[in-house]
Amino acid sequence: MWATMNEHMGAYGWGGWMVFGWLHMLAVLFFVALLVWLVVRLVRGDGGGGRRTALDLLDERYARGEIDREEYQQRRRDLG
Repeated sequence: MWATMNEHMGAYGWGGWMVFGWLHMLAVLFFVALLVWLVVRLVRGDGGGGRRTALDLLDERYARGEIDREEYQQRRRDLG
């Protein structure tokens, strides 16, 4: 009986094929996780610009009209 099962499983036997199966599954999961991470990063717009500085955020707030010119200039002096 064992000779027949080993002939079908090849040189690795049952345990060897189970290890290869787990390694293959882990490699596929890693690849899928990498793809998800890349998609999320591209969708968020973090694709390489890095972190924004306080001055960048201040410029954006002024551009959106959230703060007036006087407040913008005062905060810019405080930061600079």
